[in-house]
Amino acid sequence: MAYDAVVIGVSAGGFHALRTVIPALRAGFPTPVLVVQHISPHADDFLARSLDQESRVGVKEAEEKERAQPGWVYIAPPNYHLLVELDGTLSLSIENRINYSRPSIDVLFEAAADAWGAKCIGVVLTGANDDGSRGLLAIKRRGGLAIVQDPATAEVDAMPRAAIARAHPDHILPLEAIGPFLNKVV
Repeated sequence: MAYDAVVIGVSAGGFHALRTVIPALRAGFPTPVLVVQHISPHADDFLARSLDQESRVGVKEAEEKERAQPGWVYIAPPNYHLLVELDGTLSLSIENRINYSRPSIDVLFEAAADAWGAKCIGVVLTGANDDGSRGLLAIKRRGGLAIVQDPATAEVDAMPRAAIARAHPDHILPLEAIGPFLNKVV
């Protein structure tokens, strides 16, 4: 199956997790990757800049009405929900917090399920709440591929455990295996 996008959700412990997964993606990665990391509303763009320096793909904060391009990783800016329109255009929202979070993983994953359906891969990584479990289920119900970090390798295992319980993912992988697995299936 050919996939059109990868969406990743991460919370507590996310900096280490993203520094493991994103730099493992090969140069010329053939789909866009959209990331929600729970982050302070007052944070700067350090996460995107740091990952961009360490990765073979481009990494940047998402911008309103930007079209998601292959070979790029788009990070949700602080205090904005990241969504994707049906045509692959990115959208930012300041709607209410979901699961106490803005950006919310569920908001991105549900929009991605609508936009890309069975051609979407959803990945839930380390975190301290259940954000992402509902969205990962939406991706799976649309025929997309659902991946969850093995809770034993998560810095905080609540989010992966919630995603496993709710979405019954296709793959539960140790953190270090997720980037190489994405290179293989995309």
